[in-house]
Amino acid sequence: MAVTDPETRTPYGGARKGEPGKTFDEIWQQPRGLRYWSAVSHQAVGKRFIVTGFCFFLIAGVLALLVRTQLIVPGNTFLDSETYNQVFTMHGTLMMFLFAIPILGGFAVYLIPMMLGARDLIFPRLGAFGYWCYLFGGIILMSSFLFDAAPDGGWFMYTPLSSNEYSPGAGPDFWLIGITFAEIASVATAVELIAAILCARAPGMSLTKMPIFAWYILIFAFMIAVGFPPLIIGSILLEAQRLLGLPFYDAALGGDPLLWQHLFWLFGHPEVYIIFLPAAGMVATMLPTFVGKPLFGYGFVVAAVISMGFISFGLWAHHMFATGLPILSLTLFSAASTMVAVPTGVQIFSFIATLAEARPRLTVPMHFILGFLFIFVLGGLTGVMLASVPFNLQAHDSYFVVAHLHYVLIGGMVFPLFGAFYYWAPLFTGRMMSEVLGRWVFWLMFTGFNLTFLLMHLTGMRGMPRRIATYPEGIGWDRLNLLSTLGSYILAAGVLLFVVDFIRHRRVGPHAGRNPWGAATLEWLYPLPNPNFNFHAIPAVRSREPLWDQPELTDRRAERIDGVLRGTADSRRETISCDPITGEPIQIARLPHPTWTPFFAALGLAVAFGALLASFYWISLAGLCFSVLVFLLWAWEPSDAGVLRPDGMGRTLPVDLADRRSHTHVVVVGLLLVLFALHASLIFGGLYLWNVVPDFAELTVRPLGLPLILAAGAALAMAVAGTVARRWALSERIGASGAMSGLTALLAAGTTAALGWAILPVSPFDTALGAVIWATVTFVAVLSAAAVLWGLFNLARDLTGATRPGQARHAFNLATYAKGLAAMALATAGLLLAFALTGGA
Repeated sequence: MAVTDPETRTPYGGARKGEPGKTFDEIWQQPRGLRYWSAVSHQAVGKRFIVTGFCFFLIAGVLALLVRTQLIVPGNTFLDSETYNQVFTMHGTLMMFLFAIPILGGFAVYLIPMMLGARDLIFPRLGAFGYWCYLFGGIILMSSFLFDAAPDGGWFMYTPLSSNEYSPGAGPDFWLIGITFAEIASVATAVELIAAILCARAPGMSLTKMPIFAWYILIFAFMIAVGFPPLIIGSILLEAQRLLGLPFYDAALGGDPLLWQHLFWLFGHPEVYIIFLPAAGMVATMLPTFVGKPLFGYGFVVAAVISMGFISFGLWAHHMFATGLPILSLTLFSAASTMVAVPTGVQIFSFIATLAEARPRLTVPMHFILGFLFIFVLGGLTGVMLASVPFNLQAHDSYFVVAHLHYVLIGGMVFPLFGAFYYWAPLFTGRMMSEVLGRWVFWLMFTGFNLTFLLMHLTGMRGMPRRIATYPEGIGWDRLNLLSTLGSYILAAGVLLFVVDFIRHRRVGPHAGRNPWGAATLEWLYPLPNPNFNFHAIPAVRSREPLWDQPELTDRRAERIDGVLRGTADSRRETISCDPITGEPIQIARLPHPTWTPFFAALGLAVAFGALLASFYWISLAGLCFSVLVFLLWAWEPSDAGVLRPDGMGRTLPVDLADRRSHTHVVVVGLLLVLFALHASLIFGGLYLWNVVPDFAELTVRPLGLPLILAAGAALAMAVAGTVARRWALSERIGASGAMSGLTALLAAGTTAALGWAILPVSPFDTALGAVIWATVTFVAVLSAAAVLWGLFNLARDLTGATRPGQARHAFNLATYAKGLAAMALATAGLLLAFALTGGA
């Protein structure tokens, strides 16, 4: 039953008397039954990420118990070696790829709009699409058990062990295809979060007034956008080698297995900080609540988070000290590995200083925060030890590294995550979890964790290598492994008790009421659980702690708080889009209602990826075409762009503005950031092979004059044509803009054709460098195909009258995309020129 607004005498959040349109309850109501899965709101999608991620966590935990049970005594035959390799590979893979980042992304998707004063994420369908990609990728990976083809090459899938020669089965293919699909989901979610944080904040919430959690998630999203592409490219190249025989990592044809390690760890080491940052953001958000004081050193923490984001990309070879890198490289990467401790230390000291400001309330979330500080600091100390090259060479591939990894990741992520579950559970369910059971959960997990992994430091120092299925008796590892295994059972008991507590509290937990913790951020503004629309009126913000510093937000009932969009009757979902820097409203953003398009777009891609496993290439092509068709239908929806609307606070704002500050433009820039990172990964691969394997660097390239001149000219002309289309669209010359969009499409196709002409004499099967060159040009060709579709799409809209005067978004953003594509095409042409001039063309 809807709550009645005492001021308007209409249902809670509804239209004022005499105004047409549905109530907010009706507009934002979640569909039920089977149609629930068509919901695209951030609350529904965030819960799906969290629940699915936790299910993968439980599966990975069971696999970890199998590993520890195998190692409980010497010479154990509980698991054979092949099964053991599959179990530890899937444990690490699920934890790193299908649990840690997706569940943290799920919390971000759920919390960020509430914290920032938005009714939803600015691109809800993109988040829903990301979730379905994540789920289908996980299903593909887990289905390997059904076919007795679970991957067994470790969660890092090193070459050449993952090549056809040493792993002839389908296990690595399941890993590569499933993980690549799941990584696409993470990248899509990251781009959505960047746009949401920059463009969907409450009036007055400038960047300096954002909640600290938003800063952590913003850097987290940027790191995903830059850090995941190297792994995506590396996985695609490895799968192409396995399916097509292209020699990217084949040393006999000029490839190098270490190229995989470089690409993997360009993702893998930043991933540690990608996992740490959202968890630390949770701590930075919860800690002031229980201390009753603002976070100490907010500006220093923001600077430290940004610095960590930059520095973390400069130390990927921290994991490759034993691979024979030059001494100078070892020195530089060792220094970078030590340097990253500085921004980490700034954050830890900020948390400790906040604790020192007042006596904290020792709630269950506070217990997990203190556990995080203890465990993560110990993990950081061993990390500084491993940053030293001489010590690293001694401890490399031993259980010391296993202990360090778990102290950093479980201490730095799992303990804050469980604290976050207890802290934010009332938002999900409207009820409080048990303080008594919560303390039992904490102490079981804390004791079990330290018993399991603290002893592994000693096991590693006594020489036990990791990834072994058994060990002989009497060499000093027996008792340590026995105690570690017992500790893992205690840790698992704590997790099991948490599951019981969470299920139990949904029925019998005490009702939470409004802001049960006395927090300062906007997600606690309304009685719990939060309404589907988050805010009836989006309040203006003057502080980082609005619920502490703005009494007008807490002295009256939530439904009576004044703000933007209050009482503006409409049958569409909408929120405010703001200036990325100042936070001032610049437009009203229309949001989609429940739709199946994200599901079917992801399903088409899942069919395309899955069919590759059975070499059904026509089915794969059909699935890809189906997905492209769904995306085109997704984008064809009618728009109210250009309409002026009152915002409910005396201002008039446009709907869906075409502007460099608009959310649609920001998301295109975010997409280009991902594409630049993908392209740079291919360029890195080519330059690496060119320098490391010089005997295979000679290429036969068509005479350089005409092809590369045509490619460069077409690329520049494409950028100019896109810019002209934008200007004509802004001046409402619809037909002329459509024609220029069509010309942009034609020039994109011409750019690819010219680059293809230049590399025709190069065989992708003869040398690894030739294969990388073909992969780079193919990547540009795929982006060009997208530009062709985009340009023809704009032309079709203009010719059919679907684009009306004042609606310039599609042309505006195509111009930005065309410039980015032109830059990548020119970089590719320059690479070809460099290879040809130095390779004896």
